Amino acid sequence: MEDTSQEPVQSQAQETPAATALANRGHDDDALTPLHPNHVKILRILTVLFTLPFIIGSLVLETSRVLPAGFFIVPVVLAAAFLILRVPLRRYHARGFVMGADRLRVVRGLLFRSDTVVPFGRVQHIDVNQGPLERYYGLATLTLYTAGNHNASVHLPGLLNEDAMAMREEIRVHIKRETL
Repeated sequence: MEDTSQEPVQSQAQETPAATALANRGHDDDALTPLHPNHVKILRILTVLFTLPFIIGSLVLETSRVLPAGFFIVPVVLAAAFLILRVPLRRYHARGFVMGADRLRVVRGLLFRSDTVVPFGRVQHIDVNQGPLERYYGLATLTLYTAGNHNASVHLPGLLNEDAMAMREEIRVHIKRETL
């Protein structure tokens, strides 16, 4: 006998990942909410800025004409292309979060995985930060500060600014409710 009951399908095309996370506040075992796709663009720009000195250095070495043409520039450009195209995408897919009713779980890392759970009751204060690139793409970084000196802050980059503000407000309300 087949189950013919169907749950209504909700369109989440207009909802952002962080807004979905706020609405679906679940348990730590839930699937991770991905960061905003514009975060990949920011990571790629930062990687270009990182590789640029190496490319310029290889061009300077190419002008020495001691070694065959392309000896320095070809490997450096290939390595830079790999770093710019592949690594930011892998970093983006390796990061996510789950906002529960009383905690925030942040997962990150490719080689060294970090899975951090911050109970809202331990939060001392909350920041929403934006650098120039984040401001241009409408993103922000949510930072939670807890008591203690080891891992006393947890950063969650790649959120839409509105979502970061909403998450900050939700956590602030939860903290205020606990102190009363």
